[in-house]
Amino acid sequence: MKLGVIINPIAGMGGKVGLKGTDGLEVLKKARSMGAVPESPKKAMKALEVLKPIKDLEILTFPGEMGERELIELGWEPVVIGDIGEDTSWEDTEKAAKEMRKLGVDLIIFAGGDGTARNIFNAVEDSIPVIGIPAGVKIHSGVFASHPRNAGEIAFHYLSDPEIGVKDAEVMDIDEERFRQGVVTAKLYGYMKIPHMPDLTQTQKSSGFADESEAIQGIAEKIIEEMRDNVYYIVGSGTTIRPIMEGLGIPNTLLGIDIIRNKELVAQDVNEDKILEIIGDNPAKIIVTVIGGQGYIFGRGNQQISAEVIKKVGKKNIIVVAPRSKIFSLQGRPLLVDTGDDEVNNMMSGYIKVVFDYYTDSVQEIKGL
Repeated sequence: MKLGVIINPIAGMGGKVGLKGTDGLEVLKKARSMGAVPESPKKAMKALEVLKPIKDLEILTFPGEMGERELIELGWEPVVIGDIGEDTSWEDTEKAAKEMRKLGVDLIIFAGGDGTARNIFNAVEDSIPVIGIPAGVKIHSGVFASHPRNAGEIAFHYLSDPEIGVKDAEVMDIDEERFRQGVVTAKLYGYMKIPHMPDLTQTQKSSGFADESEAIQGIAEKIIEEMRDNVYYIVGSGTTIRPIMEGLGIPNTLLGIDIIRNKELVAQDVNEDKILEIIGDNPAKIIVTVIGGQGYIFGRGNQQISAEVIKKVGKKNIIVVAPRSKIFSLQGRPLLVDTGDDEVNNMMSGYIKVVFDYYTDSVQEIKGL
């Protein structure tokens, strides 16, 4: 079997510094100037090491940080094709995928976000199976595994037994510029083939039901009533949380992270470093919601609330809010945490209380990946 490996080394760099993506050279420069570091290579390695037991696997990849470096570090001798410049771009991703298609790979495994998925789609459409290693700020597409290790599991089983078959999965992306302005405009770009292993793949993001506005308002009232004096509240993103800020009369960064104290705004649209600087060693709590259909409370779209922030705040000080529909959409699956830090993921595993409405709480299983 022949496997193509493509790593987008800049995917996810904008998350912790609050840039909501890294599409475009100027945004990348800004992310680096703010201290952002590559996230996708280590996530790619979690997936690729799962493949080590496969014998007689030929691996094709692009030079340096697009796959060669990580594969060699894991002990492989990949076939290196193509060439890249000092800074990789979407053009390199598309070029790599096109070349791998020509060379007849049986599967492409790629690390990145929705923008990377679009690039792969532009190059191969549905001509060969792919599987995405989730490593970006934006993960709306169904072509991704639910966790980096699961991407490796999917590739392992498909390469060992192609009779598993494939299915169509959507390629979605949003406009980053409008995203930074607080507007989500998602678009379906097409479908790619992925190995048919639904238990290990990403579910497309879904929202709560429209008729649950009363429950969401009740959540806001309860959270506001229970806020304690002299405690920093790190307020996550999403429409479920927005009424909390509206109830306080505070402008809300819909797709960013805000900090309030004594029911007043302290800082808006903060990144990881700013959160840690502001809260210091003072009492703090985190308010987050659940991504409907997926179950993530950390690691998708709110990377500013990093493993370091969670460690400092502690699990007992995390407030999860969600209308019932978001929990029902999981169909019995647990809530998920993917911080990239095994210690924090393990700390979060077990059970956590979720506020459903003004009167109702529910204890839900939570799993660190």
